[in-house]
Amino acid sequence: MRILLCSLLLAGTVHAAPANPPNLTPIDANLTTSGQPSAQWLATLKEQGFEAVIYLAPPTVEDAVKDEPLIVGRQGLVWANLPIRWDAPADADYETFAALLKSLRGKKVLVHCQVNFRASTLTFLYRVLVEKTDPQQAWEAVSKVWTPRGPWKELMLDRLKKNGVAFDPF
Repeated sequence: MRILLCSLLLAGTVHAAPANPPNLTPIDANLTTSGQPSAQWLATLKEQGFEAVIYLAPPTVEDAVKDEPLIVGRQGLVWANLPIRWDAPADADYETFAALLKSLRGKKVLVHCQVNFRASTLTFLYRVLVEKTDPQQAWEAVSKVWTPRGPWKELMLDRLKKNGVAFDPF
């Protein structure tokens, strides 16, 4: 048995599963958020049932996967990049994200950025403002990853207030 397993490993037919991306957070059957996946993990998206990827960081950040659009596209999946500046998220960023996610309704979507800060916050807003998910329930996915600060906290609280949602977890 050991000889067979070693032979299979040497032949390249047995592969270790790629590590999950940081802060991988399944929201429901069709929506998952995460930090930056590896190229190897991205190459498994189709077999995991994903149909689309939304990447929320600029593709020029240091740990971005250079060939991500190609890796995702070769699997026949939709790939979209909404490069949101870390230090200056804007209402227009949320509006574009919400329109993009609405257009993918019914598909299994991965929303990611570098650490799952952008992704978790915008997905929270989408769930509360568009899907009408209870804010406390939607907040659980964010609080597993981080507590928004600075411009992200401001964006979140402002969008909730503008939409008449009285929720402040801070």
